[in-house]
Amino acid sequence: MTDGNGERPDIPWGASLLVYGPKGAGKSWLCNTAPAPRLILDAEAGSRFLPGRKKAWNPLTESPPELDGTWDTVVAPIRDFRALEQAYSWLASGKHPFKSVALDSASEIQQRAIDNIAGAELMSQQQWGQLLRVISDLFRKFRDLLVHPTNPLDSVAMTAMARQKDGQWEPYFQGQAATVVPYFFDVVAYIAPIAQPETGQVIHRLYTGTFPGFLTGERVGGCLGLYVDNPNISTMITTVRHYLDQGNASDAGQA
Repeated sequence: MTDGNGERPDIPWGASLLVYGPKGAGKSWLCNTAPAPRLILDAEAGSRFLPGRKKAWNPLTESPPELDGTWDTVVAPIRDFRALEQAYSWLASGKHPFKSVALDSASEIQQRAIDNIAGAELMSQQQWGQLLRVISDLFRKFRDLLVHPTNPLDSVAMTAMARQKDGQWEPYFQGQAATVVPYFFDVVAYIAPIAQPETGQVIHRLYTGTFPGFLTGERVGGCLGLYVDNPNISTMITTVRHYLDQGNASDAGQA
């Protein structure tokens, strides 16, 4: 596709991913493969076990760290919902060094929002409606950082716990968010460890295509295949961009 002058517009071609699976399936590990410099918003304290050069950041009291060559990953502990909102404010300003952001996990972040709304009390029907609005608004805002006008991200990834409902595995969210949130993402994928009897090794398989019994799917033209073994988000983003480059080059040739 071309603009009115016959030239291709400058389109941000990042992608959003929602990855869910059982405990220990490799969700946090996958976040650490997003394009660097990367930001991990850690609501589960799982990033402390990740390899690589890391730096801590408190978005409530500090501005984003400078890219000084000493780190590849910034970890922001999310102990309450205010920290997540402030982290988003910094990202939305465009005044940051990050190429990608990961929320680990969105299920736990929803619980932080519930704590913020109701504390230790039971949620009322009105508060459940408030929760859906708050969570939907925030997750969509993070996704839309892919098309930020001055500093678009290469990837926005969120992890989630898994649950089985009516015979199908799906990302775990409470209330109506379970229905709404998966629609926000370019790729909804299930990750699981798979033993290889012939080698004795375990691989991590990311199911991106449509599989019976799993809520999975994508809108990136099938370029990732039905599944990806030992997935790497940076590699996946490169694959998506290559696919889009080819398609837009074809459109330009036909214009």
